[in-house]
Amino acid sequence: MERPGTKTEAWRDDAGSASEPRPRTAWERTGGLVGLLVSSLPSLVFVVVNSFAGLIPGIVTSVASGVVFVVLAVVMKKPLQPAVSSFVGVAITSLIAFLTGSAKGYFLSDIWFSLACFVVLAVSIVVRRPLVGVVWSLVNSEKMTWLADRRSRLGYDLATATATLVFASRFLVQQYLYDQDRTGWLAVAKIAMGNPLTGLAFGAAAWAIHYASKREKLLADA
Repeated sequence: MERPGTKTEAWRDDAGSASEPRPRTAWERTGGLVGLLVSSLPSLVFVVVNSFAGLIPGIVTSVASGVVFVVLAVVMKKPLQPAVSSFVGVAITSLIAFLTGSAKGYFLSDIWFSLACFVVLAVSIVVRRPLVGVVWSLVNSEKMTWLADRRSRLGYDLATATATLVFASRFLVQQYLYDQDRTGWLAVAKIAMGNPLTGLAFGAAAWAIHYASKREKLLADA
C-alpha cells in the first residue's frame, strides 16, 4: 500500500478536480439548439400559416406548436422551463394579434418588452446601481459590497450596458419593421436578435460576476 502523498494520491486529487462540473457557456444558458428551436418555430409557423391561410389559422397553429413543445418536454423528461416560457410568450403574442386584428400585432409584446427593459437597464446605470450586479446580489442573498469597489462596479456597468444595447437594438429594428408592415422580416429579426444576443448579454454578465468575485477575494486578502 502506498503512503499518503505519493504520486497515486496526487493523481487521484487531480482526477477529482478534473471531474468538477464546468461552468455553462452562454449558448447553453439560453437553451442551446433546443432553446433556439422552441423560441423560434412558433413565430415561423405563425408567419407561414398567416401568409396563406389568414390570421386566425396562424394564431391557432402557433399556439398549437407551443403546446407540442411542452408535451414533448414532459414525455422526453426534458427541462420544462424553455418550453413553458415559450408557450407563455406565444399565448401573449397571439392574444395581442387577435385583439389588434393584425398579423404584425403578434410582435408587439416583444417590442414593448424590449423598450421597457432598455429603460430600466439604462436608468440603473445612471443611478449607479447596475442591474446585473443588483440582480445577482439579490438572487444570492448577498450584500452589494461591490458598490464600494470602483472596478467591480465598472464591470457590472459594462455588463448592464451590453444588455442595454441588446434591448435597444431589438426595439429600434423591430419597431422600424413594425411601422413598415414587414411581418415576415419581424419574424426574422425576432429570431436573429433573440437567443444569439441573449447569449452575448449572458456572457457579459458571467464575466462581470467572475471579475467582481475575484476582486472581492483580492480585497479581502489585502
